Amino acid sequence: MLIFEKGAEGRRTSLLPSCDVPVYELDDKYTRKMELNLPEVSEVEVSRHYSELAKKCHGVNDGFYPLGSCTMKYNPHINEKVAALPGFTQIHPLQCPKTVQGCLELLCDFEKKLCEITGMDRLTFQPAAGAQGEFTGILLIKKYHESRGDSKRKKIIIPDSAHGTNPATAAMADYEVISIESGPDGCIDLDKLREVCNEETAGLMLTNPNTVGLFDKNILEVTKIVHDCGGLCYYDGANLNAVMGIVRPGDMGFDCIHLNLHKTFSTPHGGGGPGAGPVGCKEFLAKFLPDDMPVQKECGCFGFETAEDTMGRVKAFYGNFLVVVRAYCYVLTLGKEGIPQASTNAVLNANYMMASLKNDYTMAYDEICMHEFVMDIASIKDATGITALDIAKGLLDNGIHPPTMYFPLIVHECLMVEPTETETKETLDGAIAVFKMLKEAAYENAESLHTAPHKAPVCRLDEVGAARNPILRYVKAE
Repeated sequence: MLIFEKGAEGRRTSLLPSCDVPVYELDDKYTRKMELNLPEVSEVEVSRHYSELAKKCHGVNDGFYPLGSCTMKYNPHINEKVAALPGFTQIHPLQCPKTVQGCLELLCDFEKKLCEITGMDRLTFQPAAGAQGEFTGILLIKKYHESRGDSKRKKIIIPDSAHGTNPATAAMADYEVISIESGPDGCIDLDKLREVCNEETAGLMLTNPNTVGLFDKNILEVTKIVHDCGGLCYYDGANLNAVMGIVRPGDMGFDCIHLNLHKTFSTPHGGGGPGAGPVGCKEFLAKFLPDDMPVQKECGCFGFETAEDTMGRVKAFYGNFLVVVRAYCYVLTLGKEGIPQASTNAVLNANYMMASLKNDYTMAYDEICMHEFVMDIASIKDATGITALDIAKGLLDNGIHPPTMYFPLIVHECLMVEPTETETKETLDGAIAVFKMLKEAAYENAESLHTAPHKAPVCRLDEVGAARNPILRYVKAE
């Protein structure tokens, strides 16, 4: 039931104190000409309504959430407590730097730590999310070529298994996207890469491990091919959770990288809230970084500097600061030993699940994976009519959030599973049992999956109809 369908006419919730300053009346031309359509409910009705909605949502605190390539892992509450400290929350970005030395010290120290993890030399915290981080990284590449007067470099190479934001980012930066097919092993086809690399190549956008969960064994050759033709290499850090503390993108030959603090570094993720997509780069690109880089100056004082040939701002002020604080707490808590352990546990969990399911489901790439693996449901669909979507809906009835469906596009009927390092063996065993049960149901009772979910707040929706004819606002029935 919608909140508009609750309450009664004239019912109110008084949350604001009486006005203690003179009331200013706006000019009539700025005022609304019709009554504002708001629900008429009491405070207790509002509270119960949103509590009811919360119970219908599924998050990492409710159950298993193996959303591939998104690293939906548990966010320790200590991160929230630290980010809520008054010294972090009760400040303003326009304050004099001398009054926020602790916050600036945090940014400077975290920059050093993330550069150590990634193999980069400088890093900005301005970008507000992964996609904005991508855009910042590609602007670094663009500024580099422009600074050298190399105007013919108009193409960005992107594998066909890339995240969808990669080609969108390149296009927004006014580049032509050159898509190259993956080889039979799911990794970049070196011969095809050589074919498209030339004097028009501005750079390569690549995720490693890639979106089928494989570490490209030829990664050093990949970056060398691009560098040899004069291009630069950008690393999409969405899957860094598999390798942080183990290998560094900077050592693989990448020139710049964005990180998803709301994935790898355990800050809140999803729901439209704030994210953070800091961008790191090698020293030769640092002069193009966004405005207002926090630095340690003389006499131990912290302040800001502007890069020599800055791209300007990509976000107001210094990014989503409290998201950065949460991630900083996470890194300090884990330390040098804990960070690689998190990665190795994530890889172990993924391989345990894959090995346990390979006799029931076809693996798109039947080899040791990294943080995630891709199951190909095509054979089950051919035999039973059950699709990846049907399996996903069946998972909902068993308290499991579905994995990513129908991505990467190179596997047409797929489910991409990422268990993360924060799940126990018991949780994985329970999920494995559910996947096996759903496989049996596909052959023995297909209709039960075609109509799933049966226990969710709403049953199977008309997704095509909802996409083509969305209802975007409430209209009260007459």
